[in-house]
Amino acid sequence: MVRTAVAFSPGHISGYFKRVEGPDPRTTGSVGAGVVIDEGVRSTVIPAAGTSVRVIRQGRVSAGSPPVEYALDRLGVTARVTTECRLPIGAGFGLSAAALLSTLTGANHLFDLGLSADEVASRAHEAEVVHRTGLGDVAASQAGGVVCRMGPGIHAEIIRFYPEEPLYAVSLGPLPTASVLSSPEAMARIAAAYPDRCPRDLADFCLLSRQFAEKSGLIAPEVQRVLRACDAANVPASMTMLGNGVFAAGDSAQRVLSGFGEVYQLRVARRGAYLIEMKP
Repeated sequence: MVRTAVAFSPGHISGYFKRVEGPDPRTTGSVGAGVVIDEGVRSTVIPAAGTSVRVIRQGRVSAGSPPVEYALDRLGVTARVTTECRLPIGAGFGLSAAALLSTLTGANHLFDLGLSADEVASRAHEAEVVHRTGLGDVAASQAGGVVCRMGPGIHAEIIRFYPEEPLYAVSLGPLPTASVLSSPEAMARIAAAYPDRCPRDLADFCLLSRQFAEKSGLIAPEVQRVLRACDAANVPASMTMLGNGVFAAGDSAQRVLSGFGEVYQLRVARRGAYLIEMKP
């Protein structure tokens, strides 16, 4: 049997953020708040002569992941990687960061690299920043909880708390993260909209996120329709950052969101990326 590593990383829904530019990728990132979710990415990593990445989502297969390929190359290893997820890709669920964290966690064990969890996260964060696929998802997904990141990169202070109530989410399609992160105009609006405090609880997180989404100008018309329906039912809700989707909390959230597409019930994750198994 070929030696194989299987690892998992939770995803992350960002509610509000502000870019922080540093002199290099490790000190570049964002401050902000989000929730680490129990859904994410499972990666299977197998030694190979050359690196290839296969992405599977609900039976649909696509090929290639420049951030994952870049990160493995930086580690000096080559592997055949299969990433699997249930949530839609590019819809604000932090799956790019999850794919990197799960793949690098698996590769670390598979190739006996001896990296700490901190070093794995640092490599994943670098790949995210270089490819403009995220700024703070890796830092958040190092562990679980509703998170408030006080500085850029993975070494900054992060406040975490762990509510029991579920979140619900619906996706209306992808929003290319790189197109927003590379726009000076969008970044200026986002910086001006930033609420500059940590949430007190899950409801407060939804409130601050919604205020940020409205002020930032990022809400598409189709997302606004979902948010108005949530408002009419007194359901705390906001836009997934960055994706054309909505997350919501409360007893009526699932019913309201079900009118707009498939609803994903999510729980707050209790841990970050971890190795599932090594075979043989």
